[in-house]
Amino acid sequence: MNRISRIVLAVAALVPVLAFASGAKLALDKAPINLHDKVSLQRGAQAFVNHCLNCHSASMMRYSRLSDLGLTEAQIRDNLLLAGEKVGESMTTALDAKDAKAFFGVVPPDLSLLARSRGSDWLYTYLRGFYRDAGTKTGWNNTVFPNVGMPHVLWEYQGDQVMQVTTKVDPVSGDKVESHKLVLDRPGKLKPVEYDQYVSDLVNFMTYVSEPAQTNRKMWGILVLFFLAAFAVITLLLKNEYWKDVR
Repeated sequence: MNRISRIVLAVAALVPVLAFASGAKLALDKAPINLHDKVSLQRGAQAFVNHCLNCHSASMMRYSRLSDLGLTEAQIRDNLLLAGEKVGESMTTALDAKDAKAFFGVVPPDLSLLARSRGSDWLYTYLRGFYRDAGTKTGWNNTVFPNVGMPHVLWEYQGDQVMQVTTKVDPVSGDKVESHKLVLDRPGKLKPVEYDQYVSDLVNFMTYVSEPAQTNRKMWGILVLFFLAAFAVITLLLKNEYWKDVR
């Protein structure tokens, strides 16, 4: 019993620590994902090709699949194939892995399933969370990915953000409390609202890339549930009709 009591007390002591650790996580901004908005997905595809494919690949996605977004083969070829690729090829980068390792210290990951592994909200917050930091190799840092090796490729659109640190004294405990806030130090080509829309289109497309059949899968899932519900009603009526004379 003494051993069990010690285990219970140890677990009870860990509960506040675990609660603090979970509460210390950065709150993510909600990504306005709408996979039915084909115009947004088309804009996101353009942004992805212009900015992401320079270093990253999406090798599990083929350009031809973009026809599901309402694009014709001619539109895909004229607007999204920038390095002589063919419509049937996968979305890969021309950047050599050794060069990428030398430039960034790490090979940029494939983005095919990033939206599923990290989450759309994480991506949305990440792309809006870059700020200037002279202490890093690239001169940039990120709120959700500290000391990230990736530079801010969209800085011309967003501008330069800086981390504003404010220190206040708690009137009750007397402890110093720091608060951190991103502040736009130099505006970019886009207004903050326009940049948020630009990023939301990009994240929308990356969410689509992670599972292109997602909308169809959900639609068929709903149809199957309706079918099973109707079939259950028919089965119940048939059962009642079959057993009415037995009662």
